[in-house]
Amino acid sequence: MHQAARLEFERVMAEFARWHIVPADERSPAPAWWWGPAMAVFDDREPMSCAWCAELGLNEGASFAEGAHTILALFVEQTSLTGPQDFPSKAEGGEHDARELHPQPSDDSAFQP
Repeated sequence: MHQAARLEFERVMAEFARWHIVPADERSPAPAWWWGPAMAVFDDREPMSCAWCAELGLNEGASFAEGAHTILALFVEQTSLTGPQDFPSKAEGGEHDARELHPQPSDDSAFQP
């Protein structure tokens, strides 16, 4: 497995653990940013750590591919997306001040003819 794919999946598993301990009725929908790392290991038959297998509810020795399938299954019936401010709990999201982004003037002075 490519080292970058492993690191990204490791990040997903850390976030999954934080997300999974939130009670289901307070938990945000699974975040879409998990999709890419799961797809990166979708065909990887290397076994995952016992801790990750347990966290995902899989048998010991389950592969990264099985873990990816479990993560991707979270999206099957999901009808909304989670924003970073709403993760891992809807309650943590609360009301956030909207940031207004104003157009910035173009600085073409760096590109003199």
